Amino acid sequence: MSVTAAEARTATETPPSLVRRNWKSAITPVVLVLLVVALLSFVRSQKLDTIEQNNLALPYIFQKTWEHVELTLAGTILVLIIALPLGVALTRKGARYASPVVLILANIGQAAPAVGIIVLFAVAYQIGFWTAVVALTVYGVLPSLRNTMVGIQQVDPALIDAGRGIGMSAGGVLAKVELPLAVPVILGGVRTTLVLMVGNAAIATFINGGGLGDIVVAGINNQRPLILITGSVMIAVLALLIDWLGGLLTQVFSPRGL
Repeated sequence: MSVTAAEARTATETPPSLVRRNWKSAITPVVLVLLVVALLSFVRSQKLDTIEQNNLALPYIFQKTWEHVELTLAGTILVLIIALPLGVALTRKGARYASPVVLILANIGQAAPAVGIIVLFAVAYQIGFWTAVVALTVYGVLPSLRNTMVGIQQVDPALIDAGRGIGMSAGGVLAKVELPLAVPVILGGVRTTLVLMVGNAAIATFINGGGLGDIVVAGINNQRPLILITGSVMIAVLALLIDWLGGLLTQVFSPRGL
């Protein structure tokens, strides 16, 4: 059967809905960048005292922002290393009995105040970046763990039986049926973890872990509202940006048609 030129052109065209969605998704980072530029321009236009000059210098803000990103990424990577394999394992027949115990422990980690967890780790070990990362990992493991389990458990059993019926092994069904269908739910948990990490990374300042919390605390301690607002806005912008990136990754990696 021949294909006309018009049909071929139609098949290769990007759907209008997809174009509109991609255009709309680009609005968020543009708005966030403009907000940061406006904030920093406003700060530079003000007459600053010595304390404000030290804490609102652009190199210092960028340094603390990068430290905050490092805390977030390091904590998230550790969470994924722990939560994703563990979540998959707990959905297997031989390990399901351990699910309630593991989820209770994960719930305890998140139910406890984040500042309490980070201070306890600092007392037990030492202050610094990696202690803050470990504390953030304990606090942020629950969403990724729970969503991994829920995503796999919600896969239609008929699809699993169909995979086994055509000769696929249990590992093959997991890799080619269960995990691909669970990706949107799993990535939703990862997205939640990322946002939690950004918000709670601010408390790393209390154990010399760095990050934008240093700017926020400096504003509070020195009673400088401009410093406090700048640090707070930067954390909020970073959280919104990472949430946007998480949503973008969900769109990219989710199986088509879901």
